Amino acid sequence: MGRKDASATKLPVDQYRKQIGKQDYKKTKSFLKATRLKAEATTCGDAFLVVVSILVFVLCVYAFFYLNLSTEVNLDLDMD
Repeated sequence: MGRKDASATKLPVDQYRKQIGKQDYKKTKSFLKATRLKAEATTCGDAFLVVVSILVFVLCVYAFFYLNLSTEVNLDLDMD
């Protein structure tokens, strides 16, 4: 009989936690939407930055090999 009475009453701490949880849930709906939109925008920017940096790196490697390995072809066949 003591258990029935104990389960019927809620502790004030539990009620307080439940109220805080409801308030946090209400606040986070708009906050989560803004955060999601911001994350999508930065993901696109980050991907573009990575692609550009890879292209610059490849261009630098190509320029290095082009400048160091290119030799002048002497079309003068005159041995005199």
